[in-house]
Amino acid sequence: MFLLDGNNTSFLAQLLTILKQWDTWLFLKINNDWTSPFLDHNYPWWREATTWVPLYFFLLLFAFINFGFKVWPWVVFFALTLLISDQISSGILKDWVGRPRPCNDDVLMSHVHLLLNRCPSSGSFTSSHATNHFAAACFLFYSMREYFKKWGYLFFLWAATISYGQVYVGVHYPLDIICGAILGSGIGSLTAYIFNKRIGLPQLLIEKNIQIQK
Repeated sequence: MFLLDGNNTSFLAQLLTILKQWDTWLFLKINNDWTSPFLDHNYPWWREATTWVPLYFFLLLFAFINFGFKVWPWVVFFALTLLISDQISSGILKDWVGRPRPCNDDVLMSHVHLLLNRCPSSGSFTSSHATNHFAAACFLFYSMREYFKKWGYLFFLWAATISYGQVYVGVHYPLDIICGAILGSGIGSLTAYIFNKRIGLPQLLIEKNIQIQK
């Protein structure tokens, strides 16, 4: 079979070696060279999930204030998006791929500038931070694009800075982030498409009130 041809196997092995070398080189650049005291101080808390609890609370308030309690299917889909992305990344891919984090790699760990108190024991590929945040960004953008308008793109900037922080603090390789972002974007886009196609957002309360007054 073509897929089992020795030349193709050799080419694939060489490609993976080049990718790994590039990945390690870029990791060391971000983690060791492209640093600053400001980022060293702020990235450990910026990437923490608890930091963004106020944002999630604001989004819930925004949804309920503008659409009322009929917006609950949107809330369920948003939560389902995060659940699916986290289960695929953390529950399936990390164990299946089994790639050690740079801060747990026997060869690389002595060169890692680890900014956290510990190095997580879970696998490195894919980054759940990248997967989850890009899934959230895509779902929010595509399900509420009409209402966020041009500000919706800030969700992608938010996801990107958090994902970059995973490399900066020393717990992920760039390829973990890139693949996690692609995976999360696919999941978020799919759930948003299904939500928009099957359910959709309810009418804005202000529009409903105007119609009642007429």
